[in-house]
Amino acid sequence: METRYLRTLVVTIEAGSFSRAAEILHLTQSAISQRVKTLEERYGYQLFDRSGSSLALTEPGRLVMEKAKTILKVEQELLEGLKSFSGLKQLSLCCTPTFGSAYLPSVLDRFMRQNTDIDDLKFLFHQPLQALKGLKQGEFDLAVLEHWDGLDFSDFQTVDLPLDELVVVAAPRLNLPDEEVEVDELVELLLYARRDGCSSKELLRKNLDTQGKQIGDFSRVVITDDLRWTLDNVREGNCIAFMSRSLAQAELTTGALQALHVKGFDHFRQRTVIIHPQHAEDPLIQSFLQSVHAIFEKSPPQLTVLSGG
Repeated sequence: METRYLRTLVVTIEAGSFSRAAEILHLTQSAISQRVKTLEERYGYQLFDRSGSSLALTEPGRLVMEKAKTILKVEQELLEGLKSFSGLKQLSLCCTPTFGSAYLPSVLDRFMRQNTDIDDLKFLFHQPLQALKGLKQGEFDLAVLEHWDGLDFSDFQTVDLPLDELVVVAAPRLNLPDEEVEVDELVELLLYARRDGCSSKELLRKNLDTQGKQIGDFSRVVITDDLRWTLDNVREGNCIAFMSRSLAQAELTTGALQALHVKGFDHFRQRTVIIHPQHAEDPLIQSFLQSVHAIFEKSPPQLTVLSGG
């Protein structure tokens, strides 16, 4: 049995739905269903209880799930061990879409010029929780995340980066007050928001909650992960968005958009490099950190080992 089928089972139950698993694994929902069916035919038992409205494992399904996690962990340890025999210079990293869009191109340009002999470089965009899961499973060597307070980094080593400022971006033609605005002036507008799991949406939800509001109070809400499309629509003047200032910096500089603070809002989130402890001393990791440091123009980052790591 190929481990990709077992991985599909694990991802499906952790994601909570076949559709979400398909999104995470970049497969169709029918492909996810077929892989689960293959497992059920292979082991001779129904793995999911299909009688209820929510996704749940049967007793045999729980056993297969438990053993699948063990097998996948052993496989990852095997792959990590084999890397030492290859002699190849490899780096696998993950970042949130904001860092990936605003900073990663410059970081990679500097990093690649300093490491022209690297054999294999992989990078993917993920939301914070999915990135942490990939780190724990050994899929990535490091991740750069914008995130909310309270995430558990105790199994990793970390480097703190400058905070990320989030602002409400709007076209000047909306005639909103300069710099600071009341939330009641915004809920009458169309809001472009990220999907659940994005820290900008979590911070927006938290801010609205402190003022007795919720995202559903906006006149209309569009959920999208396409940051460029969001900026294009905001620039047209028919909506607003709560996003990192870094993403809209070009439009803010030219005056095509304005950045607003909302009275009573927290406008900052954390930004951290999280490193798998097995790779903390890797020269490629250190080179990548120096490239990040150069982009942020800050003092050389200090590696922090959290308790429990």
